[in-house]
This record gives sequence, structure tokens and C-alpha cells, in this order.
Amino acid sequence: MTLNLFQIEQEYMSLAQQIIECDGAVTPEIDSQLAITEAQLEHKGRGYGFVIKQAESEIEIIESEIKRLEALKSARAKMANRMKDSLKNAMELFGIDKLESPTLKVSFRKSESVDVDEPFLPDEYFNVREVRTPNKAKIKADLEAGKQIQGACILTKNNLQIK
Repeated sequence: MTLNLFQIEQEYMSLAQQIIECDGAVTPEIDSQLAITEAQLEHKGRGYGFVIKQAESEIEIIESEIKRLEALKSARAKMANRMKDSLKNAMELFGIDKLESPTLKVSFRKSESVDVDEPFLPDEYFNVREVRTPNKAKIKADLEAGKQIQGACILTKNNLQIK
């Protein structure tokens, strides 16, 4: 019977509980079950490691494809904007407001926007936003120097590394 990692972990926890209930005594039966659980974990762990490495390499390929597609998208957007500008300029030059065909309509639409010259704009026309964020580098340095800071501590984590 093949177990998934969760089942292996649950079995191991059950065996650990049995050992605690026996005041730390490890029977030959528990010892053999622990060895099987550990061997299963090693086997599953290697399998997981290979799948994770494969997924990470696919992520790199996908990221490079995204960059390639973003470059294509950008080039197409620039081309479309240049063509729009050329068409707009030509229509304005000839005084044409509308071009129509059975499947396409090109026309002008009026719009308004506010143009500002910021150095000359009075302060009352500015929005001011204040953003507060913790300075984690300073907090870490102070904690490492022995200073007690309420609401902050240094956490040590075990990060899984697959090579």
C-alpha cells in the first residue's frame, strides 16, 4: 500500500504517541514500523523533489515565454498606436470626420482632460498621501543588538532547498 505524505506523517505521529504511552520504550514491532515509515518518507520525498524540480524548470520556461509574448504585445501596441496617429492626422488634414464600410466605422469622439503645470499649481489642488511601513532592516539590527521591541521578533525558519 502506498501512502501519501500526510498519511506517512499521521502514521509516524501515531507511532510517536505509542512510544510516549509506553514511557519511551520502543518495542521491536514499533521499531520496524518506524523504519518502514522512514523508508516510505524517503521514497516519497525523492519523488516530490523530482516533481518540484520539474515544476520549477517549467516555471522558468513559462516566464521566458511570458517575456517573449509581452515583447510581441508591446510591439503590436506601438504599431497600432502609430497607425491610429497616422489615420487621425490624415483624416484631420483632409477634414474627414467619419469613414464607414459595412464592417467598420472610424470616427472622432470629443473628450476633455485637465492639463496641469505642477510647479505653478497651488497646494490646495494636491492630494497628499502618507504611507507608513515598518523598517524591517532597522528592526532586525536593533533586535540583534539586544534591544527589546514590542510587536517584533526575529523568526528562524527552515526553508526547503532542492538542488
